Amino acid sequence: MDASINRRAWIRKTALAAGGTALLPSVWNELAAAPAITRKKNFVSDADFARRVPPDLKARLFANENPFGPSAAAKKAIVDSIDIGYRYPFQFEDELTKKIAEQEGLKENMIRLGAGSSSLLYAAAAYFSKAGGNVISADPSYDDLPDTAEALGAKWIKVPLTAEYKLDLDAIEKAIDASTRLVYICNPNNPTGTSVDTARLKAFCERLSPKTMVFVDEAYIDYLPDPKAASMIDLVQKGTNILVARTFSKLYGFAGLRVGYLVGNPDLLKKMEEYCIGASGLSVTSLKAALASYGDQAFLSDALQKTNASKDFLYKTLKEQGYDYIPSDTNFVLFPINMEGQRFAMEMFKRGVGLRHWKFNNKNWCRVSIGRMDEMEAFAAAFKEIS
Repeated sequence: MDASINRRAWIRKTALAAGGTALLPSVWNELAAAPAITRKKNFVSDADFARRVPPDLKARLFANENPFGPSAAAKKAIVDSIDIGYRYPFQFEDELTKKIAEQEGLKENMIRLGAGSSSLLYAAAAYFSKAGGNVISADPSYDDLPDTAEALGAKWIKVPLTAEYKLDLDAIEKAIDASTRLVYICNPNNPTGTSVDTARLKAFCERLSPKTMVFVDEAYIDYLPDPKAASMIDLVQKGTNILVARTFSKLYGFAGLRVGYLVGNPDLLKKMEEYCIGASGLSVTSLKAALASYGDQAFLSDALQKTNASKDFLYKTLKEQGYDYIPSDTNFVLFPINMEGQRFAMEMFKRGVGLRHWKFNNKNWCRVSIGRMDEMEAFAAAFKEIS
């Protein structure tokens, strides 16, 4: 594969172009040409990409967000907590940590909060690459952690997916050597949207943990039918030496509110603290929103139902136009396109639809994030014009 994913690069100032279809052709070309997956030195992150997108875009389908937003309880908590927004957030960090620990059957010192999962991924990359060695991940997969580790001096070993575009656990295990410091597992996987069998993954983690650290990124796990059963958190409960990252950024609708957490051995989490700002990167309003919405099954079920309805509509649209796709366990769908990727993205942008493109396995691919139904209908209308 000649490119790689990055969820969020460090924020840098970028001018926002004028809105709507009034954008100059050169700006359309720049947006469409920006690869969804590439090396950091040339990469246009979702954050930078979004800054250059017109505000009246018909369909925002280039970032894996929950377009239905956070719960009503979370919104109320934000409003109610504005008056104490001047306070440092540490008290509410403790409250949320305790709530998560009770829900997951963990000790509170087995949890570290972060602003989303980005800072936690960085902390792991920094800690496990400080002595060199190598990190292993699937290819393609979400690359924030291994790419950062490589930038800090580690060697990045990439293992191709199976023919079904799933993580090849057997091949990953065979790639481990004496220099391996960490194995990164994104399950469900980004960008393919696939997940691996839970029993196989648990056995994999248990076998590898005495040899090397396994980091399991469960950013999209809430989109699975039974997230608790599919999670590797129970292995941490049993004393298995792995790390598990979770985030509120997806189904909870907190991509802009920034709350996440890392679960692992207390001694290891303590050692990693020097690489992670923790609660200092969180706000009172975000923490109060998380406290109000965490475990809100009625809200989560409703958001999941809406997501699946939009995804089914997308599947139907692709089938009607004669396109295959990879069945997804997430809030995005990856499918091969019959056009050069840059041209495809530019044509869709001209029609008010934002999405990402790249190339691997000698195919051009498009990843469509799941939007509201009106956004999916806008995608369908534009797609039918150029497919």
